[in-house]
Amino acid sequence: MNSLWLSFSLRARLGFCSMLGQVRWGRAVVSKALAANPDDTYALATLAHWASQDQAWEAARDLLSRCVAIDPEDVQAWFNLGFTFERLEQFEEAERCFRRATERAPALDRAWYGLALALIAQDRLVEAVEVLQVNTRLQPMSPYGWYQLARVQADLGALDDAIATIARLRQFEPKVARQLERETGLCA
Repeated sequence: MNSLWLSFSLRARLGFCSMLGQVRWGRAVVSKALAANPDDTYALATLAHWASQDQAWEAARDLLSRCVAIDPEDVQAWFNLGFTFERLEQFEEAERCFRRATERAPALDRAWYGLALALIAQDRLVEAVEVLQVNTRLQPMSPYGWYQLARVQADLGALDDAIATIARLRQFEPKVARQLERETGLCA
């Protein structure tokens, strides 16, 4: 049987398990699939997802590392691995993974956001501003990027920029804009 059919078959069986709320049965299905094909990235990613739901971040990291080793072009695996490294507070590794994801999928706004958070955690605020500007261009109606952008601009002392960002945020998320005004002491 070819690997495409195995992957489709695995997805169908896991969908059925999920629909019935049978995670234990699903884990058995994935384990059996991995025994037959240890390079099944879908099975590995599924186990990593369950590990992250259990907050078993090291296990998720190891599984996702196997995924990107098998398929270095898998953008979702790079993104998830970056997220996992962030949860483990390994911000340089998170940055590396998010950069790989953005190189492969430049329009993946959440990878840009994750990259910005990794840079902020490393106190690389100037770089974070540039990355957050990309994120807000890609996802102009999400308050998360705008919120972080205003916070970083304020931390850098670019108060006029922070005020302009808060004003932009006020156009579609007034509650978040008011929160930022309280937190930064700036008024847009």
